[in-house]
Amino acid sequence: MGRVTVRRPVLRIAENGNRTRPDTLAAEEPLEIRVNGKPLSVTMRTPGHDVELAHGFLLTEGVIADRDDLATARYCDSPGPDGRNTYNVLDIALSPGVPMPDASVERNFYTTSSCGVCGKAALDAVKLRTHHSPATDPLSIAPDTLIGLPDALRSAQRVFDSTGGLHAAGLFDARGQLLVVREDVGRHNAVDKVMGWALMERRVPLTGCVLMVSGRASFELVQKAAMAGVPMLSAVSAPSSLAVDLAEEQGMTLIGFLRGSSMNVYTGAERVAVTESA
Repeated sequence: MGRVTVRRPVLRIAENGNRTRPDTLAAEEPLEIRVNGKPLSVTMRTPGHDVELAHGFLLTEGVIADRDDLATARYCDSPGPDGRNTYNVLDIALSPGVPMPDASVERNFYTTSSCGVCGKAALDAVKLRTHHSPATDPLSIAPDTLIGLPDALRSAQRVFDSTGGLHAAGLFDARGQLLVVREDVGRHNAVDKVMGWALMERRVPLTGCVLMVSGRASFELVQKAAMAGVPMLSAVSAPSSLAVDLAEEQGMTLIGFLRGSSMNVYTGAERVAVTESA
């Protein structure tokens, strides 16, 4: 299997002198996702939890809606320069009767770790409709509980501690209990890994849950959360205008700048149980 981190020499320049020392970096390698043997996507990811990543990707792209829509997942031979399998090609077999991705989804696109799906028109993505609408989810969560989520997510980022170079996504219940956390060089990959975990655990739709992300709230992350029925997305940084529009359209609660003891609630404020004096 691929390595989550790699060691590389680095020249450290500082006031107290210069020296060469080993540094730990977050690994980044391509993963080709195939469906029934046919290439669908190549994404740059941190190796690890690849099956979850593929499951989450297919869920959030609208290819599947349920765990039973998938039959098997297996690595294909993808030899590297030394002849060993790099484990960078994963083939997902759909269950009998589940249709292949249609022309609007089926594409040999390239997904980078920084920007998500490149070349994918936002207007086309808006047309994706979830099988698990979060609009009627009765989740109610106290501000004090939300305030504790960033620290809980950060404390669970094991690889970040050694590299400082990974995004994280964590799934919490209404009491603020962490259900799962995943890290990746791509924020969208981290979310897909979480969504894939939930699908494999048969927790989709994710009723009564909060998705917490370590960076900004982009349109794509709101879309992925909505496709899994997540009623609330919280981020430590800013949302984009299109992310706010989509969250409002899907009936999601979107929170940004969740830092310290404050936050901005952009949509779905009724799910944040504030007191009358707040």
